[in-house]
Amino acid sequence: MFHHITVLKEEATEGLHIKRDGIYVDCTLGGAGHSSLIASKLGEYGRLIALDQDDWALDNAREKLAPYADKVSLVKTNFRHLEETLKELAVPMKDGVPQVDGILYDLGVSSPQFDEGERGFSYNHDAPLDMRMDQSSDLTAWHIVNEWPEQEIARVLYQYGEEKFSRRIAKFIVEHRAQSPIQTTGQLVDIIKEGIPAAARRTGGHPAKRSFQALRIAVNDELRAFEESLHQAVRCLAPGGRVSVITFHSLEDRICKQIFNGYVGKCTCPPDFPMCVCGGGRGELKLVNRKPIVPGEEELEQNPRARSAKLRVAEKL
Repeated sequence: MFHHITVLKEEATEGLHIKRDGIYVDCTLGGAGHSSLIASKLGEYGRLIALDQDDWALDNAREKLAPYADKVSLVKTNFRHLEETLKELAVPMKDGVPQVDGILYDLGVSSPQFDEGERGFSYNHDAPLDMRMDQSSDLTAWHIVNEWPEQEIARVLYQYGEEKFSRRIAKFIVEHRAQSPIQTTGQLVDIIKEGIPAAARRTGGHPAKRSFQALRIAVNDELRAFEESLHQAVRCLAPGGRVSVITFHSLEDRICKQIFNGYVGKCTCPPDFPMCVCGGGRGELKLVNRKPIVPGEEELEQNPRARSAKLRVAEKL
């Protein structure tokens, strides 16, 4: 059973400013919550392209999106291949670049991936060390934990998990694996707890949270994939098209904010000037919301996992 509560569903979809006959891309199909809402707003000639690398999500979506099957294309791929995928699907192009009216990213891990223990995403279930979103991928958390050098493990935990005890944890991991391979998430949780001083373990939530986030990001190369994809998204938006991005931790949000700001011009000329004369440049994007949109109290009561979500929206000029 694929049960997932979609975060900021209405807000992210409204941010796209859906046109009935537009072309839209959901780069993170997941539980198909956003895709269902987008598809319901499309007319006869509207089109939705939904991407995911998880077979489980795609199988669930085929059933959930069946009422809109004539206007939805489901594609198994990593969203870092966004532009290539749009070309393969014969999306209309301008100057060799596909043109769509809206693109959505929901960067949260789907609830079933956390809740179904065998996937290895959760520190609350004892399961094989996997953490792959794409089950056909070769790299797993097992390989990182049991084969990567201590210094590289420490770097991953610090860079992707902002874990201040990264070196201690990496040291304990290497010491334990020298005795026998670390096979399960439960074993890894115990080792992480050993590496974090007792006083620190009593604050800030589950002691393995940051390390598990870091390993998941490394296994799936999430941050680089997102960065590559978001640049492609800006290229592939038609004028007036919008991109909605929901992030769940500071690393993702920082990438989104920096990329958006990099495409926003610094022009101070009056809007009715036909061209920029101040030298700042008009840029390619404008920010729809200066500050990120966050879930309201009602949504947080229904879904506590939404508490760290932030939504940023930008429009192509």
